[in-house]
Amino acid sequence: GDIHGQYSDLLRLFEYGGFPPEANYLFLGDYVDRGKQSLETICLLLAYKIKFPENFFLLRGNHECASINRIYGFYDECKRRFNVRLWKSFTDSFNCLPVAALIDDKILCMHGGLSPDLTHLDQIRNLPRPTALPDTGLLCDLLWSDPGRDVKGWGMNDRGVSYTFGPDKVSEFLNKHDLDLVCRAHQVIHFHLATVIFSR
Repeated sequence: GDIHGQYSDLLRLFEYGGFPPEANYLFLGDYVDRGKQSLETICLLLAYKIKFPENFFLLRGNHECASINRIYGFYDECKRRFNVRLWKSFTDSFNCLPVAALIDDKILCMHGGLSPDLTHLDQIRNLPRPTALPDTGLLCDLLWSDPGRDVKGWGMNDRGVSYTFGPDKVSEFLNKHDLDLVCRAHQVIHFHLATVIFSR
């Protein structure tokens, strides 16, 4: 799920699950903004990615986008503690992050969700990088869309960006691509309840 600059929570996660490379990790985006220690958070994550590239994976979230983290805190943190040039360097790095991961050819992971433009998984593989995040289309949806229990098909998203998708679209997508699960982040966990999946 989203870390959002909560560095102490990230450290607790590693203490609980094990530090790389003893444990493998796939993070689903939103490393910066909102919390007070976005710089420590993203620096540790990137350091682990560099040190253990086969055990540690980082996907892009909608907050790994200049137009979003310019507003929600990361830009201000970089400017206050260092300089704007550092923020621009992180923006360049974020523009290179992958947006989805496929685990054992059965679990598709991304930050946001499905897209009406997604008909073949190769479309994700063929997304250009580096790239800024557009306001519409496949890349936008992979980082912004949300499921809706009461939605049938595709619906409007209350965020004002992308879509909501119903259980019917999830089932249709899983069946078409012979997948077992779509794993995502992007939403607040209510009542401290969440489904957690551990995989080797």
